[in-house]
Amino acid sequence: MDYSRAPLSVFLRYLRPHRRLFWIDMLCASLAAAIDLVYPLLSRRAMQELLPHRLYGAFFLLIAILLAAYALKAVLYYIITVVGHNMGVLVEADMRRDIFRKIQSMSFSFFDRNRTGVLMSRVVNDLFDITELAHHGPENVLICSVTILGSLAVMAFLRWELALVLLVFLSVLFTFTLRQRVRMRRANQAVKKTTAEINAAIESGISGVRTAKAFANEEAELEKFDVANARFRTAKREFYRAMGLFTGGMEFTTGAVSVVLIGVGGALIMAGRFDYVDLVTFTLYVSAFVSPARRLAMFMEQYMQGSVGFRRFLELMRAAPDIADAPDARELRVERGEIVYDHVSFAYNAGDMVLEDLSLHLRPGERFALVGPSGGGKTTLCHLLPRFYEVCAGTVSIDGQDVRTVTQESLRRAIGIIQQDVFLFAATVRENIRYGRPDATDAEVEQAAKRAEIHQEILSMPQGYDTWIGERGVLLSGGQKQRLSIARVFLKDPPILILDEATSALDSVTEQRIQKSLDALSAGRTAILIAHRLSTIRSADRIAVVEGGKIVELGTHRELMEQGGVYAALQEAQKMSQ
Repeated sequence: MDYSRAPLSVFLRYLRPHRRLFWIDMLCASLAAAIDLVYPLLSRRAMQELLPHRLYGAFFLLIAILLAAYALKAVLYYIITVVGHNMGVLVEADMRRDIFRKIQSMSFSFFDRNRTGVLMSRVVNDLFDITELAHHGPENVLICSVTILGSLAVMAFLRWELALVLLVFLSVLFTFTLRQRVRMRRANQAVKKTTAEINAAIESGISGVRTAKAFANEEAELEKFDVANARFRTAKREFYRAMGLFTGGMEFTTGAVSVVLIGVGGALIMAGRFDYVDLVTFTLYVSAFVSPARRLAMFMEQYMQGSVGFRRFLELMRAAPDIADAPDARELRVERGEIVYDHVSFAYNAGDMVLEDLSLHLRPGERFALVGPSGGGKTTLCHLLPRFYEVCAGTVSIDGQDVRTVTQESLRRAIGIIQQDVFLFAATVRENIRYGRPDATDAEVEQAAKRAEIHQEILSMPQGYDTWIGERGVLLSGGQKQRLSIARVFLKDPPILILDEATSALDSVTEQRIQKSLDALSAGRTAILIAHRLSTIRSADRIAVVEGGKIVELGTHRELMEQGGVYAALQEAQKMSQ
């Protein structure tokens, strides 16, 4: 879908797949409005013709017809409510699918800039407001427009002077509504923004509750939440002031028009130019006129919320991913697993270079280790390979294929990553391992667990492979979480492997057990190993020392120790700390 179009055009495109429900909703709304328009005319006929001429049978038949009409109106409003809301939910589901897909397509830098709670607000709160607008918007506009215009037409036919009074009233109400619209939109935008801040504060507070409790900082978290909550209260208060002014002005205008019409009608009766029956009919039409006018005016709040939410939706949908497949991108084919960094430079922010003119050649099937001080650029170097970030200069290639010329899906399918901070989903053991290859059979899942040396531990769990592991795997030990992530990569079976400090958070005994699994996993694959514990990478084919965004030393463990440089100093420092 082309999101660069005007907001209304995009909105209508979301309605198009559900146009059958839309037209059913509109037809029922039109019939309901028509019933409201017919009632005063039939009442006028009863008072002017049926009752004076003692046509009581026809009178009661008319009453029965009106009762049947209002029974039909009740059925119509039932259909409007059910069908209209179903249509709104379908539109919301389509939008939520698209915005979730959009978020999934964004690069790491997007998530560096946007908090999870703010994005949650876009996906949940904003879309709910859009749903209400999708349902009630067309329906309210149609019912109110038909009723108002129909009432004006009939009243103009009966007495143009009174119709003119209503037109003046409608002009005043329309002008007042337009003036208040700007203030209400600004106030609602502030509410949306502060709601997103509250969601972010809640998300941060819940996900970090264990850390808060560990430091006894619950009060500090509450204070941070109170700040966001106070901003929300202020924004909401301003919105309600604008809404209150709008509602008060609308109530005065709609109330005053009835008084003015009674006054003008009374004057016409005194002049002998009007009768009481027509005045009663006019009064009924005034009610039929004022009710939708009030409804349309009150709809402004819903319109403001929905339109602001839709604009925020479009803002995200129009955001271009920092990293996208080239128009002629092809599938990556890994035959040997040779990796080349050719004069690569990278910066997260303009002018702040993390890697500068770095060149590196990894041979097929080589176990290549990166060591060095924190912040030197080791993890960044690895993130450039699967294109989590884009190089500023130079190229990164696999088997001679620039990673920018292949599809991201095929590129990332060829690379397995195990990090220190393992992310596990709130699901079962089996589902977390199968994440490595969603179409894998149960037997293949168990085989991957055996290769990761966690099969027996899984069988000892309460429900075995169907054991629920909690949020982020909180019910598992650190070693179990790490071995589950290793099993996941075994199942994926990629030709290239990145181990980013995979054992640095574990104790020495657990690390030795995990290391056996990692050695088995990296066998026969081109593997990049990042480690702070240098004992884990002594068997690497080559070791590069990364410092200040550059490779300052390169060689085997023995060669680097013989050089007596940075690597040897790091080894000595770790020996002294043990």
